[in-house]
Amino acid sequence: MTKNTKEINRKEQKADKTIFLEGIDIRDFFGINNNKFSKIVSFFPRLKLVTRGNEVKVFGEKKEVNFFVNQFNFLIDYYQRYNALSIDVIEDMLSDDSSVKQNLPTDVILFGNKGEMIRARTENQKKLVNDFRNNDLLFAVGPAGTGKTYTAIALAVAALKNNEVKRIVLTRPAVEAGENLGFLPGDLKNKLDPYLQPLYDALFDMLPSRKIEQYFEDRTIEIAPLAFMRGRTLSNACVILDEAQNATSVQLKMFLTRMGKNSSFIITGDMSQIDLPQKGHSGLKQTISWLKNINGIQTIEFNKKDIVRHRLVVDIVRAFEDGEKI
Repeated sequence: MTKNTKEINRKEQKADKTIFLEGIDIRDFFGINNNKFSKIVSFFPRLKLVTRGNEVKVFGEKKEVNFFVNQFNFLIDYYQRYNALSIDVIEDMLSDDSSVKQNLPTDVILFGNKGEMIRARTENQKKLVNDFRNNDLLFAVGPAGTGKTYTAIALAVAALKNNEVKRIVLTRPAVEAGENLGFLPGDLKNKLDPYLQPLYDALFDMLPSRKIEQYFEDRTIEIAPLAFMRGRTLSNACVILDEAQNATSVQLKMFLTRMGKNSSFIITGDMSQIDLPQKGHSGLKQTISWLKNINGIQTIEFNKKDIVRHRLVVDIVRAFEDGEKI
């Protein structure tokens, strides 16, 4: 074998790859003064690793580069699940007999902030999770405190993290719940933000605040009143309409016909909490009835057994139901 042939073979065995860290807080992932990145580098002494912004570039022998990419993807998957990555976890996951890799749970919808596991906790929450995989339009109806909206938002965030959709749209009818928005200070956004606060609360349980701010800025996540949906086509998105009992049948038709390609819609509501001036104007029950026989549409009916808030909430709901019968 000639000198030139050996040189060509060595060049063919060399490789370089770039890994893009999308949807990851770089400072958190690589640590203070890149201390976590330095720990990762220490496991691959024969490779050259360079980080610039949200990119990691790796140079070296092809086989070792491919091995690194495979191992690094384990770290990314762990971080995206738990929203956390410690040096101890890095050492464990990059070792030959990693216990972390072997014990990653499989029944979790999403890992929230600080690694909190967000799971379906009741039978109907589990049904919502399962039906989401097989249907493009879901109705989740039932009393307060059953986790309808929270579970729906967890499914949407998980779909975004898994690159199943490109964006999340969360919406509510701008109906006053016994109070007048006009008395609130500020512009329209300032007036509406308190009303949409439950949606923000759920998101901040599931994503780091910096990442949420970034998603809002680039409109990966959008929270808006139902009226703002008119005229739009929502494609490659997971879209949730919350408090749908406060929408008329006309509004629900408008919303449902926004569905574009590769989109999933979840509509949540509680027929016992209608805030419309005339309760008979709510179109949710009627809409569910009209669409019940269409393939790809499912309705999950939550009940008092699904309430996951304080134990007194079950008794409070029951007491109000009994009182309204009198």
